[in-house]
Amino acid sequence: MPRALLIFAHPAFEHSRAHRLLLQNLPNDPRLTFHDLYEQYPDFFIDVDREQALLREHDVVIWQHPVYWYSCPPLLKQWIDLVLAFGWAYGPGGNALKGKRLLQAVSTGGGQHAYRLEGFHQHTLRQFLLPFEQTARLCGLVYLPPFVAFGTHRLTDEALFDFSLTYAQLLRHLLDDEDGTFTQRLLRCEYANDCLTAPFFLP
Repeated sequence: MPRALLIFAHPAFEHSRAHRLLLQNLPNDPRLTFHDLYEQYPDFFIDVDREQALLREHDVVIWQHPVYWYSCPPLLKQWIDLVLAFGWAYGPGGNALKGKRLLQAVSTGGGQHAYRLEGFHQHTLRQFLLPFEQTARLCGLVYLPPFVAFGTHRLTDEALFDFSLTYAQLLRHLLDDEDGTFTQRLLRCEYANDCLTAPFFLP
């Protein structure tokens, strides 16, 4: 059975209404490991050996974070720089992550309409996330369409709670995806949460 490692990175989680609600309905499943980077490493001194051991033990890796200046919070970036090491995650002999799946679960302040070529940001969110996708590919990871909560500043608690139910559904599907069927369907989508409401995902 697949195991999932949820790596959570939010430097001000105590003030985050969106991510507090997104985490509210995480599956209560021993196959899901929740790993809060800012709680574990408040001094930014990352235990690389420990992090690599965690990655080895899991089949699905989730990076959950807010989008900060079109990227991720600094501790997650440092985690990527140090943990995904040459000769371990990529380069000669660097195949420790080959075939594992990577999902980004992110929130944005701006609405989805702002992340269009003709919108305020003049690019789609998938374009801004391209460095993460290419990092995953370089490491042999299968990059899944991201789960996105757009426009969280304007969403009600009820709407965010609905997002959390969809997110929990997505995680359950990944935990139960022994034969890779769900992954293959997911790869056809632009954003994971949109796909979960598409007809081919319904029972």
